[in-house]
Amino acid sequence: MRAGLRTRHARVRSGRTRFVGADRGRYGRGRYGRGRALSAPAALGVCAVLLAGCASIPDRGGVEPVKASPPGESQVRVYAVPPREKAQPSEIVDGFLEAMTSDDPDFAMARKYLTKDASEFWQPGAGTAVLRAAPDPAGPKEPSGSEAAGLTYPLYGDRIADVDAAHAYKPIEPTAYDGDIHLVRQTVGNTKEWRIDSLPQGLVLGESDFQRNYRSVNKYYFASGESWLVADPVYIRQRIDPTTRMDPVTQAVKVLLDGPTHWLKPVAESPFPAGTALQKGVTTLEFDDRNALKVPLNEKAAKAGRTQCRKMAAQLLFTLRDLTSTPVGQVELLADGSSLCVLSGDQAEEFAPDRATGRAVNPYFVDDHGRLSLLQADSDQPVDRSQVIGPFGTGAVKLSSVGVARDEKHAAGVAEDYKSLYVSSILADSELGDPLVTSGGKGQESALSAPSWDGRGDLWIADRDPAKPRLLRFTGGAGPALPVTVQGLDGARIKSLRVSADGARIALLLTKDGRNTLQIGRVERHGPKGDPTVTVTGLQPVAPQMETVTAVSWAGPSRLVVVGKEAGGVQQVRYIQTDGSTSAAGVLPGLNQVTAIAAADDDRQPLVADSEDAGIVRLPSGTNWQTMVEVGTSPVYPG
Repeated sequence: MRAGLRTRHARVRSGRTRFVGADRGRYGRGRYGRGRALSAPAALGVCAVLLAGCASIPDRGGVEPVKASPPGESQVRVYAVPPREKAQPSEIVDGFLEAMTSDDPDFAMARKYLTKDASEFWQPGAGTAVLRAAPDPAGPKEPSGSEAAGLTYPLYGDRIADVDAAHAYKPIEPTAYDGDIHLVRQTVGNTKEWRIDSLPQGLVLGESDFQRNYRSVNKYYFASGESWLVADPVYIRQRIDPTTRMDPVTQAVKVLLDGPTHWLKPVAESPFPAGTALQKGVTTLEFDDRNALKVPLNEKAAKAGRTQCRKMAAQLLFTLRDLTSTPVGQVELLADGSSLCVLSGDQAEEFAPDRATGRAVNPYFVDDHGRLSLLQADSDQPVDRSQVIGPFGTGAVKLSSVGVARDEKHAAGVAEDYKSLYVSSILADSELGDPLVTSGGKGQESALSAPSWDGRGDLWIADRDPAKPRLLRFTGGAGPALPVTVQGLDGARIKSLRVSADGARIALLLTKDGRNTLQIGRVERHGPKGDPTVTVTGLQPVAPQMETVTAVSWAGPSRLVVVGKEAGGVQQVRYIQTDGSTSAAGVLPGLNQVTAIAAADDDRQPLVADSEDAGIVRLPSGTNWQTMVEVGTSPVYPG
């Protein structure tokens, strides 16, 4: 092998072997420096070394050096190998960091870079620090004494998110990562070798390696005291989990049985009896040829009655939908080998987060005469527009913004002066009643926001009067106005809002010091069910990487479509998970001067937006934005 060439790992993708240089000094900064091409003899020598430590290497395809998993390279596989004899300290650090990105069982090869005590201390499942790029070791720091004191390598990078032990993702504004790796010499066999004796707990991964190894999955729980489900997004391994040795389906079942994430727990509950877990030793669950799944549980599950068991099965059916390309046929729950219940995919629909699932919905907008109008259009047909029935369709009051109830029987409209909120039927002629509330503010930014309906039939709106800002809720879309306390605003004011179909979460566009940020909060209800005290708590950022956010809409159980821009960037329309995670695939075709965005709960429906340049536009699947109506405002889907 060429002197100085210290290759430690291979990435395998679609028959192509990618060798990863661990020496970040002599041959560039590893993941960050320029790759060095291998000559044919050198490549063959590297192959010989790798074959001794890798599970499988393709025998065909090209060879190329890489520095990290390119974004979206989910098929790349990393195979870790142990440190070579008399490896230099920098090789040990680089080799360990690369081994953390592998699927090696229990990270056995990664542990070979550690001392015995460090290996016992290190718990990879304790959490993951996600950096913008792979950790860049610098150093070592100057030793404080003799070589016996060891060497410290600081790890540098921008930390953009954390994933906790419960698999919950939490984005943060980019901050400097400050972990250290410390090495000492210890006797290995007959020689003194460098090994890591102190390191950060959990995993430290660059964003591309995190996206290659993990995937987002919605697990489902019941909204507290209700009969419908709430999505709780988490991240599981793309392939076999190195720690539990479970396949993705089994991982998803396990994290569901573990209960709601810390953030969602106050507004969600699980009907699984306490202590319910998979039957001991189960690491693989397989669908049969009818796409049905049997799930063996421990004896705790046997306490569930039939009604309770059906709800448990519904949780599983909805959770598994993210993992299958075809609809799940049915789930059967077993306890101690006996069948508890069977539930089909169709039967589970009664528990759907949006009870209108399966019913076609169309977008609405306010036309150039201030009337609420319905848009009916397939992507391959001309747009058909018509005014709704009732005072909102006749122009009895000119509207500036609207919100249509999820059952499409009523709508809420804010008058064109932004001061008064009305509710009216859109299925029958009727007289326009008195406003539900009137704001003391003046102008578009200082009076009433656009209204939003949750799946319970309640209406929400923000009064942005600087003298009396408040969030208001109307039970069943009728008065009186009920103020809702929002904890954690920290001087920010609500600019706009969108409530989820399940009614357990609310997306708030907040403004403070000239910057608009997007936060999501829990909607907590306490007291009598018919007259609860409602509070919004647990605010957490959804898009901290964006300098400003212009508009937002729910786009499914745990996804938002957001309009905004990063610092120094241009306006983007993109999908963001409610936990704040994103992917390159979430960026949508560009559209200028977007002031409003609307999405249906059914992702087969096109996005609709209001563009100052193009009017009311739609984005059918696989195409670009198309103008539907040249003049209009406030496009919305029911909700």
